[in-house]
Amino acid sequence: MKYLTAAFFAVVASPALAEPGASFLSLRNTDFIVLLAFILFVGILLYYKVPSKVGEMLDGRSAAIRAELDEAKALREEAQSLLASYERKQKEVREQADRIVEAAKEEAALAATAAKADIAASITRRLAAAQEQIASAQASAVKAVKDQAVVVAVAAAKDVIAAQMDAKGANQLITEAIATVEAKLH
Repeated sequence: MKYLTAAFFAVVASPALAEPGASFLSLRNTDFIVLLAFILFVGILLYYKVPSKVGEMLDGRSAAIRAELDEAKALREEAQSLLASYERKQKEVREQADRIVEAAKEEAALAATAAKADIAASITRRLAAAQEQIASAQASAVKAVKDQAVVVAVAAAKDVIAAQMDAKGANQLITEAIATVEAKLH
């Protein structure tokens, strides 16, 4: 029915049916036909309550848009709070990392100082051990030389005494040696 009504008005309003010399209120005047069609069109729109339906649709659409805007605003606020939270956490992590690096540098410096002290102590101990070994070797060499000198001196004294000694002198030396040993033992 709607389509037939629309088709009828389209045919009636066509310029082929209008006469150029007709009066304004005549059906042969195209301006009057257009005016009647427009008034009829507005009347049909008002009869079917199209403006209120369009208003309801627009109100519904505006309510939906408002709800979407509110949701977007809430999401934006939530995103901003999350961003602020993550920025705080990032700042805290950066500060913690800086503290860890600083502590590691301090520990490394302390370890280096301790290692230097340990190396110095080790070198001192090794030098002392080397000096003790040198002193021991020197003392051993001096003792060996003295022992050899005593052996040579005893052998030389034996040879000299043997060459100069006679039986009477030997008996006298034996007697004196026995007396000396006796005196020292008692």
